[in-house]
Amino acid sequence: MKAASVKDLKKELEQRSPYELVALCLRLSKFKKETKELLSYLLFEADDETAYILRTQEEMAAQFAEINTKSSIYIKKGIGKILRQVKTSIRYSGKKETEVELLLFFCAQMKAFRPSIKKIIILQHLYERQLERIRKVIPMLHEDLQYDYGVELERL
Repeated sequence: MKAASVKDLKKELEQRSPYELVALCLRLSKFKKETKELLSYLLFEADDETAYILRTQEEMAAQFAEINTKSSIYIKKGIGKILRQVKTSIRYSGKKETEVELLLFFCAQMKAFRPSIKKIIILQHLYERQLERIRKVIPMLHEDLQYDYGVELERL
């Protein structure tokens, strides 16, 4: 089955009643965990972005505390899993400020992580890529935010 274009979907959705739209959304949420997570974000958390950022940061800190440090492989896998979840949270939000906040927190957590990531070259490169990603996003923000985030970035 070939998927319809976004334009066609929008046109068709505009013709549906509110009851039908609710039914379609609920049916969509049953198929993919990611769809359900996005719908949850849009319905419950999109209105308060600050609380969303704080909750995501708390989850991230808890996950860093739970990483198995017995082997560098486990550390790499644990940090990779956390980064994937951070990127998913960033994609749900779609706001550049949220992206910078979460990536700065992620990098701060990586820098404070023990044993040091400096001993694992792959994690050093991952850390540097995230810093580069932050550097690319900061110029897209308001001037005041650019300065504040720039100061934080220099601390890292």
